[in-house]
This record gives sequence, C-alpha cells and structure tokens, in this order.
Amino acid sequence: MSEAKPKLAKGDEYIVIYSGGPSDGQTDRRISTDGSWDDELTVLAAEAGNETLINYDAASWREVGGVYHVTYSYDAKDSEAVEDPEDRD
Repeated sequence: MSEAKPKLAKGDEYIVIYSGGPSDGQTDRRISTDGSWDDELTVLAAEAGNETLINYDAASWREVGGVYHVTYSYDAKDSEAVEDPEDRD
C-alpha cells in the first residue's frame, strides 16, 4: 500500500474485500480494536466437511462514504493447501 495508513477510532467498522483464493469476491465487515485494520487475515474455508486455513494480506484501501474498504490478496505461500474436490474420497 503506497499511501499512509489512516488512523481509525477504536470500534470503527471497515469493509474487507477478498481478492483471490477460495473467498475471492466475498466481503466482510470488521471492527477496529486498535485504531487500525489488520495487516493480514486468516480465514477458515470449509467445503463438504473439509476445512483449511487461508491467509490474506492487506494490499490496498480506499475510503467510500466515510467507510474504509480494504482489499486483501490471497497469500498462497502462507495458506494451507486447498484440496481439489475431485481428489476427495
């Protein structure tokens, strides 16, 4: 992220936008607990009873209508492998 990270008030809400990986295109609302947003997120992805931990890194942000929208990019290197549905029992 090229611009300086803005300061949020503790308790402010921000929007998470996932880019890539199994959560691609999904959004989430999070609450700032320390006056900022998370630099990285770990998401539990579940498909047909199989669970895996997926990592996302904050890549960019923008302010829309007074609310910060933070885009998180899929981090395949630090994520657990996602099992292909065709390889399951």
